[in-house]
Amino acid sequence: MAAAAGPARLVRCGQKDELYRAGLRSGAGTALRGLAGARPWLAWRREVELLSDVAYFVLTTLSGYQTLGEEYVNIIQVDPSKKKVPSFLRRALFISLHTVVPYCLEKALLHLQHELQVEAEESRGPENPPALGFPSRSFIRSWIRKQVGQLSEQQKKRTSQVVDVLKQSIPLLHRLHLAAFYIQGTFYHLSKRVTGISYLHFGGLQGEDQSIRSSYKFLGIISLFHLLLTIGVQMYSFKQKQRARQEWRLHRNLTHQKSRSKEAAAGRQSRCTLCLEERRHSTATPCGHLFCWECITAWCSTRAECPLCREKFHPQKLIYLRHYQM
Repeated sequence: MAAAAGPARLVRCGQKDELYRAGLRSGAGTALRGLAGARPWLAWRREVELLSDVAYFVLTTLSGYQTLGEEYVNIIQVDPSKKKVPSFLRRALFISLHTVVPYCLEKALLHLQHELQVEAEESRGPENPPALGFPSRSFIRSWIRKQVGQLSEQQKKRTSQVVDVLKQSIPLLHRLHLAAFYIQGTFYHLSKRVTGISYLHFGGLQGEDQSIRSSYKFLGIISLFHLLLTIGVQMYSFKQKQRARQEWRLHRNLTHQKSRSKEAAAGRQSRCTLCLEERRHSTATPCGHLFCWECITAWCSTRAECPLCREKFHPQKLIYLRHYQM
């Protein structure tokens, strides 16, 4: 007699499928490295893994067969009606959401963040070498570069904030879904929840899964509590950073007004080559160039080198010049 598959079977099924998928990815990567060499393998490793995952699900789920994990625990996929197997379109949508969409989203966010950083560095200094690890063959990157070039400075800042929020929200969304699975015991993967694909199992003891559902529910409650605690800590940390930035800006403006009045009386002004404004809180690099403290520390967070002469140095070597008047 058929019954709804419990969380224990779904977890074992997911673990078994992941084991076989990892073996397929490893074999495909080894074959590519043996045929083309290490450099093409490093350049196309993520794409080879994607093709391996797609091939695994096309040969099983899309073809109307059980996956090796589903066969291991004796479960079958059903649509929301619980009376028939999912349609071809529903199975194709599940495979796309489970493999292709995460890959495209990861690449899009990575390229978008990279292009925003390049635009910010080019606006500060024209001579910046391109970063490595982003081959020009990517159509996604070319399209993103074109769109970023059409944005204003304010829009670029907001887009960068949105990218940071998305990169932090996606893992939290997966954790929330996992906690919901532990409590409900229905959808182990987020893609199956979206497409409405659930499982039925045949044979075995009917009370076997029911006896451990309470343990999974308790684990789900703990996971949900831990997730809420993590979100609270992140929000508190974000507010602390915002408050520290506001206090720093207030202090900078006050000290800037005092130093500006003194420099105006002396008739001497100096500009920072990064922000192209009057230098505030002058800071010297080991090579002797002067910048604003905030500008050079922000620069060193991405590139540990002098913006002018490109001499490499550790950020700890920066020297803050107190009471510097030029």
